[in-house]
This record gives sequence, C-alpha cells and structure tokens, in this order.
Amino acid sequence: MKRLCAWQFGLALIMPLVLAGCRTIDHHPPMQPVLVVPPQSNVPRELAKVMMPRYVVEPPDILIIDAIRSIPKSPYLLRATDVLNIRVRNAIPDAPIDGQYALDLRGYVDFGAPYGALELGGLTVEQANDAVQKLMLKTLVDPVTSVSLASFGGTQQISGQHIVGPDGTVTLGTFGSVVVAGLTLDQVREAVERHLSQFLDSPEVSVNVFAYNSKVYYIVTQGGGLGDNVVRVPVTGNETVLDAISQVNGLQSVSSKRIWIARPVPGCEENIVLPVDWCAVTGRGAAATNYQILPGDRVFIAEDEVVALDNHLAKWISPVERVFGVTLLGTSTARQIKFFNQAGGAGGGFGF
Repeated sequence: MKRLCAWQFGLALIMPLVLAGCRTIDHHPPMQPVLVVPPQSNVPRELAKVMMPRYVVEPPDILIIDAIRSIPKSPYLLRATDVLNIRVRNAIPDAPIDGQYALDLRGYVDFGAPYGALELGGLTVEQANDAVQKLMLKTLVDPVTSVSLASFGGTQQISGQHIVGPDGTVTLGTFGSVVVAGLTLDQVREAVERHLSQFLDSPEVSVNVFAYNSKVYYIVTQGGGLGDNVVRVPVTGNETVLDAISQVNGLQSVSSKRIWIARPVPGCEENIVLPVDWCAVTGRGAAATNYQILPGDRVFIAEDEVVALDNHLAKWISPVERVFGVTLLGTSTARQIKFFNQAGGAGGGFGF
C-alpha cells in the first residue's frame, strides 16, 4: 500500500506537467512570407550579381585619411614635432649639416658637436633661418644656411585611421571635427579639405575606407528551442547565401535545410522573403536561389522540428525526473532505515 502511494504521488506530479507541456510546447514553425519573390524574378544572385551603389559613410566605419599637401598658413610658428629641412654650406667636412631635423618636445634642434643645440620653437621659418645662421657663425667661416619646413606636427593628426563617431564626425586632432556621416568618399574628401583650409594653405587629402563596419547583414540560426544565434557580418558587396552560411561554418546539428532571406524594404510594410533551395545550391550547383546578400538582409536558418520538439520535451521531463529521483531516494532511505530497525530488534540491537 505504501509503494502504491509513492507511485501515485509521482504520477500526480507528472501528469499536470505533461498536460501543460503539450499545450505550451512551441515548435517555432517557419513564418509565412509576406511577399515571396520567385527565383525567375530580377533578384541579384550568384551568376547575376549587381554592383553596390556608391558607398555612404556612417558610424562606426573606419576611414584612412592621408595628407597629400599640408602646408600651414603663413605666418606659421614652429612647435614641437615639426620637421625642418636644414642645409649649411661651408660646414665642417666631418660634421656636415644637410638633412631633416625634428624639433624635440622643448622646441630645440640638436646639431651635435661642435655646433650644439638651438631653440627654434615659436619662430617663423624665416626667423629660424636667421637663428641657425647666427649659431653657425660661432663655429664656421662664411656659412650659408637654408631652412624650410619639411612637415609639421599637425600632419600626424590628419594622416591615419579615423573612426566615424556616433555623432557622425571624425576627429582631426587640434584641427577639430568634421561631419562625414551620410557622405560618399569624394564628399568626405571635399569636406575634410574645406575644413582644413581654415588652418592650411590649399590642403589636399586622400580618403579611403579601412573597415566597412556600417553595412552589415545578419545570419540568424534557430537553436532548436534552446535560443537563437545571431551573427553580424560586414557586407563586402560580393557574397551570396552560400558565402553567408560559410561564415558560421555551415549548418548546425539543430538546423534544418529551410533557409530564406528576409530583406527589409524602406518605406514598405511588406518586406521581401526569398526562399533558398539549400540542396539545389549545394548538391546541384544551382544558382537560382543562391541570392546575392545586400546590406540589412537577414539570412534565416530554421530549426529542425524533431530536435526542437526533443529539446522542448526535455525541458519539461527534466524537472519531473528530478522529482522522481528525490521521491525514489526518499523511499529507498526509508526502506533502509526500516530494515536496520527490524534487524536491530531481531538481533537484540547492534553491538559496539
């Protein structure tokens, strides 16, 4: 009678869970496409790709800006990290002065022995030439000096990698920020040159994209009832569905072969859904549904319904198994205690 009560208790616990589970298990059936574009329509695919429109810069793209011409407006006062072309005729043969010399952090240029160092920071190029001439006269006879600006420290702030910030601007160090979001590369170059013209004489720069971070597509893999996985991949302009799946190392064990592209349409409530015949694309080399990926696409990989059902059942059965385990453990413990008590009473107790 006691055994029957224990099993009845366990059955009473499992039945509500099983009944509730049958109503709550969701197989995540494939969503019904709002608008399906058949393969024969004019949709870019593997053998009929289209060129992407002119690239528009947006956050968080990374740009490479190189200063081709960066001459500061006159009068320019020399400062640390500026580089001068300095040439001195009639210098000591064993200690020539003919090359580029950078101003250190104190604004000094060191010519070495026997000439010494000279402070040029805060002077114009013409004043620097006069200062070098006076210094050389202390050591040389009839020196002829020539000083010109090779590069100035601001060039290092212009050239290099620049990330487009959340406000759509790139920062050019002490030259301030320039709004570049929403512009093509040619427009970015013009905007940067126009901004730098406040500080430089007819500046020229080149602009390119180092990292295309703003134009992406998404690979969504259903996890068979254990959560979905989303991978964000930058668009290079040439990838297809097959390329996209290769980015996640193929289909997972919980995935089915039901794949489609969900493509947002600006200003339209009905988005485009492009079903993919995965077996035809991979096994038969068919290009009809191997669509070209465009920015904003969602490549959706549906789950295997059997695996999903198994995982959902496991979620409900696992708690029941734990309850049964505790019940059986309690029953077994009670039997052992009862057995030892009976054995102790029959034997006159345990001896120590």
